[in-house]
Amino acid sequence: MKCIQADYDDAAQKFSMAKNAKTEDWAAVCRRFNDDVERVGDISDLDDYTGVYACIDDIGTKVFYLVREDNALFRMKRRHFFDKIGLA
Repeated sequence: MKCIQADYDDAAQKFSMAKNAKTEDWAAVCRRFNDDVERVGDISDLDDYTGVYACIDDIGTKVFYLVREDNALFRMKRRHFFDKIGLA
């Protein structure tokens, strides 16, 4: 799964790719933020990306990422859910 850091324009209420941002592995980004991520919406105007996620760092700052969602992402979400309730 690939992702890229995004900027949020509050006035236009739109997400766009951050300047000089590079494509990253979504699982590595989740680990870097200790899996403190949440899906905040869909994106349809960029071909490669389907969802917008907010990653929250240790001091509570949100960093947005555009993510190409696929079946691997849904399996990863399910695995973490079962880990958290003790059914791993």
